[in-house]
Amino acid sequence: MMKHKYIFFLLFIFFITQIKAGNVNLVSSNLPIVIITTDVNPSTGTQYTIVDEPKVPATMKIIYHPDGSRNYVSDQNNSSYLNYNGKIGIEIRGTTSQWLEKKPYGLTTYKSDGVTNNNVSILGMPKENDWVLNSLAFDGSLIRDYLSYDLYRDMGNYSPREQYCEVIVNGDYKGLYIFMEKLKVDENRINVTKMTTSDIIYPAVSGGYVTKSDKTTGNDPVAWTMYSDNGWGVDFIHDYPKPENITREQKNYIYNVFQTLMNRANAQNSSIENGFPDVIDIPTFIDFMIMSELASNVDSYQYSTYYHKDRRGKLRAGPIWDYNLTYGLDVFANRSLTTVWQFDNDDNEGPKYWKSLFNNATFKCYLSKRWSELITSEQALNKTIIYSKIDNIVSLITEAAAREQTRWGTVGNLSSQISSIKYWLSDRMSWMDARLSNYTACANVSVPQLVISKINYHPTTSVENYEDSLEFIEITNNSNETANLTGIYFRELGVTYRFPNNSTLLPNQKICIASDSLIFKSFYGIDAFGQYDRNLSNKSEHLMLVDAFGNIIDDVNYADSSPWPTEADGNGYYLQLINPDSDNSIASNWMASNSSLTKNNDIKFTDLIVLYPIPTKGVINIISQTDIQSYEVVDLMGRVVKNKKLDNNKKINITDLPANVYFVKLHTSDNKCIVKRIMKN
Repeated sequence: MMKHKYIFFLLFIFFITQIKAGNVNLVSSNLPIVIITTDVNPSTGTQYTIVDEPKVPATMKIIYHPDGSRNYVSDQNNSSYLNYNGKIGIEIRGTTSQWLEKKPYGLTTYKSDGVTNNNVSILGMPKENDWVLNSLAFDGSLIRDYLSYDLYRDMGNYSPREQYCEVIVNGDYKGLYIFMEKLKVDENRINVTKMTTSDIIYPAVSGGYVTKSDKTTGNDPVAWTMYSDNGWGVDFIHDYPKPENITREQKNYIYNVFQTLMNRANAQNSSIENGFPDVIDIPTFIDFMIMSELASNVDSYQYSTYYHKDRRGKLRAGPIWDYNLTYGLDVFANRSLTTVWQFDNDDNEGPKYWKSLFNNATFKCYLSKRWSELITSEQALNKTIIYSKIDNIVSLITEAAAREQTRWGTVGNLSSQISSIKYWLSDRMSWMDARLSNYTACANVSVPQLVISKINYHPTTSVENYEDSLEFIEITNNSNETANLTGIYFRELGVTYRFPNNSTLLPNQKICIASDSLIFKSFYGIDAFGQYDRNLSNKSEHLMLVDAFGNIIDDVNYADSSPWPTEADGNGYYLQLINPDSDNSIASNWMASNSSLTKNNDIKFTDLIVLYPIPTKGVINIISQTDIQSYEVVDLMGRVVKNKKLDNNKKINITDLPANVYFVKLHTSDNKCIVKRIMKN
């Protein structure tokens, strides 16, 4: 089979490269215009040729009228219309797409020195330095990648942000491209914890990771190989940490995660305590499968298949990548069919666990349920919605598509290409709907009545260096029944927390999980139920509490701006739900509070003072919103052994004192004296 596919592909490449290319003199466009000029090579006196590694130095200008009006090449020296004007490094990227005359590119934005990475916002996308110019290889419709990324994002997942543009390289018009984000670890891309080589012991060794199954290119070694149901090998590659940086302990950890998934999925173990739901984030695996199958992506599961895992979090599927061989298009053979599951096509099936998951009755029930939700009216995969999205994309690129045809001759009749995709999609969705219609067993799953009732996302800014450590989330059991917390977790990337197996919450009981349980106990006077990883955003974050299968228990997306109470943004207050029976997704149902978390509600946060750490080896940090002017250190004989004004760092240094027990008198600006007991080791 592989031999036949390879011969077919060579014939296809021969045919497509024989299409006569024409010249285009681009004057203006309704799309952004990207002009790239490579530097002059001092060794040859000529401009650098862009190659596949290393990146060559160049300058890039992006012409874009912010008001949406037409863009002109003649504006390349008008700073008012330059979205970017600076140094880059650029190289050819991709595998089979490199064989075509129209090349795909990867680029890095640099500072003026041409060496230092420069995080910049391009065409409205969040700041970063690594970008891709997608050449739309093999896709005469010019929409397959763009459409897929948009649909996946509309489903509620991260996919690379993108903007169509027209590209000129060294004066040569190269055609229509997608300027898009490169997949990488970043708070605005794959938002997992960054690791170092010292993260080799649990929990640090548990994340974050980005792993992919793919073809090996360049110097990336195969990390391990797994096998499909038909015995085909599937190569896995460390994407983050990079192969040259990942440690032996980290390699073993992430490999064991995948091996555990394989073992439990193949054993059909759906236990929430020791089955595959304990390993994977089921909603992302389901959405990845739905998108792969909707598009009938011939590469999915085997190639360009990404996974990511945050610290102490579950393994998540995605983001999606490389969706040009989809919606009926295949350059090797005729594999993107409407009547086949791509994980069971006797070809690029991917690791066996995908097929095993599909064959599990519980997983398939939730898969069917999610599919049925997504295709209903007003939802992301409703056929009418998809057709409308396609029409909007085509309207955007029609003008540039004509120039693409003139330049490369690969588009043909765009209208016919689009009609074919729509007809294909209709058949595909009907076929899938007939096989994903039964979800009775998981239609109405009962979940505990847990409510996110307090959020301290941005504690006082007056406690320098410790404000993140004072964060907490309160959860209330808003029912008269004991809630079993086994398998329940926060599933959105940001904070990571899973409740321990067999843990419970009594009727109407409230608990707090904190960013630092020790400081939480010292500052608030009560024990935290648990400690989450990472920190809450000081701006906005989506907190979604779900059960082991992803059924939503509670869902809050807070913000630091009106209509949310803004006093909770660094002013010593926290968000408190006014009534646990109200809809906590509505901002007006929250208020800002600074009441104590203990039973004594007369104590306010502003009255609390914490000395940390106790015992100490010499330096004590003060956490307080009270204005402390000075302090005295008194020994057990009542003698003042140190008397000083408190510096801006809010630290007391007793390094010069012998090990013993002391009392600290803290003198405040309102003439109060607060006494704390300390111990030096």
